[in-house]
Order: sequence, then structure tokens, then C-alpha cells
Amino acid sequence: MFSASARPQLRIRARRALVLTTAGVLGAAGVLSLAGTANAASTLGASAAAKGRYFGAAVAANHLGEAQYASTLDTEFNSVTPENEMKWDAVEPTRNSFNYGSADQIVSHAQGKGMKVRGHTLVWHSQLPGWVGGLAAADLRSAMNNHITQVMTHYKGKIYAWDVVNEAFQDGSSGARLSSPFQDKLGNGFIEEAFRTARAADSGAKLCYNDYNTDGQNAKSNAVYNMVKDFKQRGVPIDCVGFQSHFNSNSPVPGDYQANLQRFADLGVYVQITELDIEGSGSAQATSYGKVVNACLAVSRCTGITVWGIPDKYSWRSSGTPLLFDDNYNKKPAYDAVLSALGGTSGGGGGGGATCAATYTRTSTWNGGFNGQVTVKAGSSAISSWTVPVTVTSPQKVSATWNGSPTWDSSGNVMTMKPNGNASLAAGASTTFGFTVTTNGNTNAPTVGGCTAS
Repeated sequence: MFSASARPQLRIRARRALVLTTAGVLGAAGVLSLAGTANAASTLGASAAAKGRYFGAAVAANHLGEAQYASTLDTEFNSVTPENEMKWDAVEPTRNSFNYGSADQIVSHAQGKGMKVRGHTLVWHSQLPGWVGGLAAADLRSAMNNHITQVMTHYKGKIYAWDVVNEAFQDGSSGARLSSPFQDKLGNGFIEEAFRTARAADSGAKLCYNDYNTDGQNAKSNAVYNMVKDFKQRGVPIDCVGFQSHFNSNSPVPGDYQANLQRFADLGVYVQITELDIEGSGSAQATSYGKVVNACLAVSRCTGITVWGIPDKYSWRSSGTPLLFDDNYNKKPAYDAVLSALGGTSGGGGGGGATCAATYTRTSTWNGGFNGQVTVKAGSSAISSWTVPVTVTSPQKVSATWNGSPTWDSSGNVMTMKPNGNASLAAGASTTFGFTVTTNGNTNAPTVGGCTAS
């Protein structure tokens, strides 16, 4: 895809990604909150969730103050990955002195919107502060294990999955390990040690290996495959493998992309597409995006997709216009292709073309509970009524509601909210309803389904 000499400079600009979720693991890992429109299938996140998967984006903290950026993130995606804010140089610039400010900002935003967070990344040879590379072997081992433990402990319970080790293998035909301070001083065992340390730090987080140019079967992906197979056979704690999937005309989606994902899944790990972007435009770009999504959907253990950014202008390779939204946040043909592949529809199916969107925010938290608020916004036409489903995770209970009339399913976990004097909305107008959740020890965000309008 890129020459070895060109790649590191590009990568430092801003990239990375993961979160896993399938119907089989939702109960254990917590539910996703979906900001959706009519049918719960007119946004990327809602449509992916209907397929038992997530659709996420890499996020930069310094863009969250931009209204269109935050609005697009909150509406379209249900998972986030910090682009650079959790890398070693950002969180531990000097030894044992940790700075979590920017990463905390992303995590807080995601939690407030009911999104999952993928941690990226704990051990990587790039974007290392200078002090790390100068350590002798014993000191480097101590520093690596301390870094993993401290960062994972800080975010324990907030991060669904971590890219524990990133890009440890060479490009080309050798299948060899990449030279790095960790490889050169600690040897092949550093990856296993990192995963074991990570499991001890947070037994609830999924642990992933992440790499690029492994999207099809080749010497590099074979080397990663053999490592994962060995880890699974020996009980080394690895749960998932991330495939970055950076494509362009010189490095298109491989013909064996789906088969390659499947062979890793057959080892008993989950697979994720973690940093997807495809340079190009128009129908060619749209077709390639569709191939990637369809490949993931065809592999039952492919639990989700993350695109590496939101609008083209903030991409690490912006000149190639590789993302789903243009510089002005307009949806590109590639967006439509992804939504269609996920089974979604633009605008949904409310009566007479009526549409609405439902967006969740946690407004306050205390020991034992929190308040949530859902904003219901009409689409391009006026609506006369709306409904929004809200699901909490047992043993949570909704103890109070306001600005709406709730009904409940037999489990007591799914609340369908209808208007209470706030049914009619002009085009583009909004209203809110709220509720109090008693956590009973479970602090997961509720799942807010798609808004249905009439």
C-alpha cells in the first residue's frame, strides 16, 4: 500500500482503531446506545446494530468542539477510537508521569452518548517518547508492563477492547518481526508478555492485536496468523485481531479479503476492521466500501467496522478523500453504499415520508444512578407524533420519567416512550424526554433505538 519509508511519516499525522460487539457478547459487554432515525436503520450505527455489529469512527479530541463534527459523530456512529490521544507519547510523555486529559475528553463524550470505546494503542514502536527507546532491556520490560497496567487501570470498565500490541511484523515476504526497542531488546516474547500483563490489568476488556497490510493472505498475515494460532493453543489471552484496511487504487480490497477474515475467525478470535479508509471518489470508492462491509457481514465473528475519521478534511491522507463524508460533512456515494450494505435506508419509513432522529445524552450521575435525556428532532418535514424505544440492562431499572408516556415490555427492560403533550414538531424542531435509571451495580448506558415518526 505504502512504501516502508513513506509509511511512518504518514502514520504519525493521525490514525488508529476497535470495539467488539455481537449479539452473542452484547449481554456480557454492555449494550450500545444508538442515535437513529425512523426504522432504527437510517444511520450507520443503527443499521450495523441491526446486524449485530458496531460502526465506529476514529475521533480527535481537538475537533469535538466543532458542532458539525460532534453532531455527525453522535448521529451516525456507536463506537469511537481515539486517533492519537491514547498513544504512549500522549499519555506518558515522561516516565511514570501520566497525562490523560485529551483521552479522557473522548471517553467522557462517548460515555455521555452511550458509545463504546476502543483503546488504541498500548505497545507500538511509533509515537514513543524518547525516553523509552533509551532504556536497557530489564528497565524497558518494567516500563512496558507499568505503562500497560497504569493506562488500563485508569480506564478499567470504560474501554471495551484494547489494541494491546500494534504493528509488530515486517512488510514484505519475510514474515519476520519488525525491528523496534521492544523486539530488539526483549525478543519475540514481548508480545505474549504484553497480552498477559493486559489481562491481569483488566480482565473484562477484550485484548486485540492490530496491524496493516494483513487484509489478504500474504507472508505478513501468515506470520500474524501463526502467532495467533500459537497463542490460542497455549492459552495466551488474545480475544481479537484488527485489520486496518487502508486501501487505494494501487492497493485495492484483496480478492481474498473475506476468506482471510474467516481463517482468523476460525481460530476462535473475533475480527474487526479497525481503521478503514479507501482513497478515491464516486462509484469506484463506493463499490470498494461495499465490498468491505459485505465481507464483514459474511463472517459471523467479524463484530464491527471503524472508519479512520469522519470528514475527508481531517483524514491522515486527506488529499485522497478516503472517508464517507466530504469536507462539508455531506454524505458521499460511499456512505450510501455502506448504509445499503448494512441494510439501512436513507430517511427511514415513517408515514408520509415523516422522519425523526433520537439522540441520547447522560445529563447527571451519582452513586447508584444517573439521569438520561433523549432529544427527538423532526426531519425535513413536520411530524404529528413519534415513538422511541429505550432499553436498559438488567438489573438496572427506570425509576422515573418525564416529558413522555412510557410503556414497557414483559421483561421490564424495554421502555417505549411516546409523547406527552409534545407530539407535534415542525420540520427541524426538537423536543426532549428524560428518565432516571437506578443502576443496581450496572453503569452501562441504555440503548436508545431509532425514532419512528408519523
